[in-house]
Amino acid sequence: MNDGFLLSISPIDGRYHKNTKILKKIFSEYSFLRLRLKIEIKWLQQLSQIEDIHEIPKFDNIINNFLDNLIKNFNYKDALEIKKIEQVTKHDVKAIEYFLRNKIASNISNYKNIIHFIHFSCTSDDINNLAYACMMKKTVFTILVPLWKKILSSIKFFSHDAKRVSILSRTHGQPATPTTLGKIMTNFYYRMKRQLIQLKNIVILGKFNGATGNYNAHIAAYPNVNWHQISQNFVISLGLQWNPYTTQIEPHDYISEIFSCIVRFNTILINFNQDIWGYITLDYFKQKIKNDAIGSSTMPHKVNPIEFEKSEGNLGLANAVMNHMIIKLPISRWQRDLSDSTILRNIGVVIGYSIIAYDATLLGLNKIEINYYNISKDLHNRWQLLAEPIHTVMRRFGIVDSYEQLKQLTRNKNITKNDIHAYIDKLHIPKVEKQKLKKINPNNYIGNSIQLVEKI
Repeated sequence: MNDGFLLSISPIDGRYHKNTKILKKIFSEYSFLRLRLKIEIKWLQQLSQIEDIHEIPKFDNIINNFLDNLIKNFNYKDALEIKKIEQVTKHDVKAIEYFLRNKIASNISNYKNIIHFIHFSCTSDDINNLAYACMMKKTVFTILVPLWKKILSSIKFFSHDAKRVSILSRTHGQPATPTTLGKIMTNFYYRMKRQLIQLKNIVILGKFNGATGNYNAHIAAYPNVNWHQISQNFVISLGLQWNPYTTQIEPHDYISEIFSCIVRFNTILINFNQDIWGYITLDYFKQKIKNDAIGSSTMPHKVNPIEFEKSEGNLGLANAVMNHMIIKLPISRWQRDLSDSTILRNIGVVIGYSIIAYDATLLGLNKIEINYYNISKDLHNRWQLLAEPIHTVMRRFGIVDSYEQLKQLTRNKNITKNDIHAYIDKLHIPKVEKQKLKKINPNNYIGNSIQLVEKI
C-alpha cells in the first residue's frame, strides 16, 4: 500500500480502496470529464448530419475519426488541461467546450465552420444530466445488479442447503412456532429479489432541450428544424430514455427512484445482517477460524462477527446520505438552482459505502457454518410450542376454551413430551387425530417450510 491510501480523508478511497476502486472508472472527476467531452462531441457530430443546417459541413470519415479518437484516447493529461482552463473560466462545462475548440482548431483545416457549433444551443445541464444518466446506467447494470445477484445467489444456496434444518423461531424475542433455517433465508431472498427486479425496471432518463426546456435558442437560429425529434434521437442514441418535459435541468426523479430502491435493498440487508449476527450470538452458526486472525486485543478466545457489523455500519451511512438525496434531488427552485450539483457529485460516495457493505456480507456468509447440534438442542425440549397445533385441532372439533386450556397447561412451565401426550390422551377428539398430534414434535412442526424453500 502506498502512502496515498494512508493519507486519504475518506475510508472509501483509503482503508477500503480495494473494494471501491471500480468506481473510479465511473465517478472520478477524470471519468466525469471524459463523459462530458463525449457528449459534446456526439452532439457536434449530430449537428453535422442535420440537412437544414448548412453552416456546418457534413463530417467526413477523417473528421469523425478524429473526434472519435478524442474520446477513445482521452487521458490524464487531457483532463489536467481541462482543469487548467477551468481555473480561468471558473466554469467546468465551458472549460470542456474550450478544450474541444482548441483540439479542433489545432488539428482540422477549415475549423472555423466547426468550432462555432461546439455546445450549440446547449445549457450546461444538457451535458451534465446525460453524463450522470450514463453513470447511473453503468452503475446499475455493471455494479449493483451483479453484486445484488451475487448476494441473492449466496443466500439462495444457503437456503436450499439448510431447507431441512428445523430451528426455533422467535417472535418478540420469545420462543415461537418452529421454522427451518432455509425458510428464514428464503424470506430474505424473496424480499431482496423484488428490489432487484424493480431496480432493473427503473427508466433512466435524459434531457437535451436548452436553457429552460423549450428549445428557445435552437428555434431562434433554425426555426424549421424539428429540434424536439432531434433531441429525442440524440438522447436515445446514448442508450437512455428521453425526458421531453423539463426546466433547465432533468429533474432527477429517476435518480431518486433508483436510490429509493437501493435504500430498501440496503435496509433488508441490514435486517439480514442483524439476524445472522444474532444467530452467531446464539451459537447457531460457527465462524471459520483463520489461525493468524485476531478477534480481540485482550480476549484470545474471541471470533467476532465483524463482517456483518461492518456491513451494517456502511449500509447505514449509505442510506443516511441517499435518504437526503431522495428528498433533495427532485426539488429545484423555479427553473433551476445549483443546490443539486454538489449532491450529484456524491453519488459515488453512497455507492461506495454500499459496495463495501455488500462485499462484507458476502465475506461473512463464506465464513459461517451451521451448528446443527446447538440448533437442535435449543429446539429439542420446547414441547410447549405444540400448544398451537393442539388447541387448533381442538377448535376444529368444537372444544370450548381450547386456547385458555392450553395457556393454563403450558405458560411459564417446563413441559415435557409426557405432559403433552397425557393431555392429548384426555381430549374428546377422534383417536386418529390423537395419533396425528402425538406424531408432532418440536423438530417436525414446521408446516410447509421445506416446500416453500423448494418453490423459490
